[in-house]
This record gives sequence, C-alpha cells and structure tokens, in this order.
Amino acid sequence: MSRLVDADPDIAKVLREEAERQHRNLELIASENFVSEAVLEAVGSVLTNKYAEGYPGRRYYGGCEVVDVAEELAIARAKELFGAPHVNVQPHSGAQANMAVYFTVVKPGDVVLGPNLSHGGHLTAGSPVNYSGKFYSIVAYGVRRDTERIDLDQVRALAREHRPKLIIAGGSAFPRAIDFAPFADIAKDVGATLMADIAHPAGLVAAGLHPSPVGLADFVTTTTHKTLRGPRGGMVMCRAEHAAALDKVVMPGVQGGPLMHVIAAKAVAFKEALAPEFRAYQRQVVANARALADALLTRGYRLVSGGTDTHLMLVDLAARGITGKEAQEALDRAWITVNKNTIPFDTRSPMVTSGIRVGTPALTTRGMREADMARIAELMDRVLSNLGSSSVEAMVRAGVQELTAGFPLYPEHRR
Repeated sequence: MSRLVDADPDIAKVLREEAERQHRNLELIASENFVSEAVLEAVGSVLTNKYAEGYPGRRYYGGCEVVDVAEELAIARAKELFGAPHVNVQPHSGAQANMAVYFTVVKPGDVVLGPNLSHGGHLTAGSPVNYSGKFYSIVAYGVRRDTERIDLDQVRALAREHRPKLIIAGGSAFPRAIDFAPFADIAKDVGATLMADIAHPAGLVAAGLHPSPVGLADFVTTTTHKTLRGPRGGMVMCRAEHAAALDKVVMPGVQGGPLMHVIAAKAVAFKEALAPEFRAYQRQVVANARALADALLTRGYRLVSGGTDTHLMLVDLAARGITGKEAQEALDRAWITVNKNTIPFDTRSPMVTSGIRVGTPALTTRGMREADMARIAELMDRVLSNLGSSSVEAMVRAGVQELTAGFPLYPEHRR
C-alpha cells in the first residue's frame, strides 16, 4: 500500500504543518495536551479496520478475539486508575459520555440541575443549542458574585424547589477544585441521580490531587484527552447497579461500532497514568498553573476567583477594554494559543466574551516549569498591552520560538 506522502501529498503536508505548528506555538488551551508516541502509534494502527459492535465476548461481529483484549485492558486499567466498580470505554467523546448518562437515567422533559454554561459549565449541561437543552427541562446554578465559586446554597435551594431527576457537578471552566461531597448530599436529599463530569480534572483526580467523585456520584464521566493525556475520546464510570443499563444505552442506544484503535490508545494512556511519573507530571501541571496565575496577577490581570487550584485559570480582560476574541486573535498571531471564554456574569456573547481560558497541561508535557511560566506571562502581557501592534507581535514570536525550541515536540512528524 502507498504511504501517505505518495497517496495524498496534500494531507501529508497538512500533518507536517500541524506538527510544526504544535512544536512552534505555546499551547495554553486548557483542554488540549500532547500524547505520547505510543498513544499516537495505537491511534494510527490496524485496529481502525475492525468493526466490533457490542462488548468483549458479546460482539455482533466475528473476528473480535484480538480487539477484545485491547478493550478489556482499557477497562481494567481505568478501574484501577480511578477505583471505579464499572467502566465503559466506548464513548467517542465527553459529550457522548454525558449523553449516555442522560439516556440511562432521565426521560425527555425531566428536570436536570446543572452548571450555567457562562459560569463554567459545559454545553451538555443544558445549553439551548445542545441536545441537553432541547430534550430536558434545565435548571442552571452558578457561582457567587463575591467569590466566583460555586454557590452551594443556590444548588441546594434550586434542588429542593425543582426536584430534579439528575444533578450535574463539574464543567469546562472552573478554576477551583470541586468538592463533590456536598453535591452527593444534595442529590440524596431530593432523590436525584448525581453525575460528576471530570473531563477537565480527570488527570488530577487520578493522581490524587483533586477530590474524586468516584464512590460519591452515581455516574462519573470524563474525556480521555485533557489532563489524562490520552487520545481524544470519552469514558463513563458508574455504580455496579447501573452497569447493565448504561452499557445498553452506549451501544446500541447512542452509538454503534466502537473505535477500537482509540480504545487501544486509551489503554496505553491509562497504563501511562498508572506509573509514578504521571503523578509527578500532574503535580507539575498544578505548580505551573499557580506560577502562571501568580505571574499574571503580578502584572495586574484579574483572574476569576482570584487564582486557581487546578490546571486552568480564567483571565478577565474587561477592565483592560479588551474582548476575549481580540485577545485570542492577537495572541494567536504571536504564536501563543488560548481560547476566548465567557466569565461569570459576562455581558458579552460567547463568540466575543470578556475573558480567555488558559491552562498548563500541554506546556508541562513538554517539560516546562515555573520559571518558564513567568516568561510566558511576560510574553502574553506584551501582546495584550500593545494590542494590534505588528512589531510587538513579531518580537513576541521570536521569544516564543526561542522558548519552544528548547522543548522539541514530535521531531519525526515534522519532517
């Protein structure tokens, strides 16, 4: 068979250029990371050829005896990593993992209590443009104005008023650690099912650096590609009594054939996460986040909730007269990659926003440490303090290139 460079030089060029962009840029998007070569190898393997609808030992197709081993390894390693009684590794994404829980425990029209998207929640917690907002009666809780931390009094009051069937804890832009125990108490008080979405802090949870919802929540969902540093995909953990119902919803309820090459890569990533080095990595992720937060605070930037306990922070740019969109575009031109993000009580649209979300998992994977975070804050500040200056952006690009050159990424893939 032809190699990619011969069969499709256009796509081969795209791959080389993206590998170069990832090496060249400072990747500060909190939901992104860089997988190991071993994970890359598994994702790009012959397992992509195999249809395997069903579950190990119970497939609808023949010839699954080999791929069954990969899925069984992924399940066993995930159970060990999180201490979960049951794991389904087939969801293609975090959104599908959440959908599987919805379809397992609630019916269209049922009340769901979840985090407000503009206060750090996720699309699948009730956004009106998402299936969750279209199918279910969503009640949103938020953060307090004074602390910008989750308002548990509001969660409790709304739960008692609306008696939701499902309560969701977790989201995509909470810079502070989430204590799942109060959510479990509230869910028990009103007879609701509790789902914890740990897509962002999953790596920290696995390393024991963030409270774990396993054992407190009925269901725990996550992606596998953020702080877990695995392939893009999703996963659901649950209590044993929900296992059969959940598995039936995942397949055939919301998806068909699983992506066996991705499941194998999940298994690789879980094995990596079980190693002592992974805990050290996660400690450095948190240390780098705090160092970056401190450096930005020192330069006069306001951070939502005043800082971070995790791998991410939200930078409020409203007082500087800059929108998140303007900041993202200017930093991108300077080879610093962030994403615009709403902040609590934002008056701007999600396509404009008043803030940016910044995270340290990818930078830490490359080997960067606290001193590098101070340098990055300086480079960001230069761009944002001289918005639109092409000369400053060019100077910052040179600084970024000098920094990233010391932490090479995927050299074989850039040739």
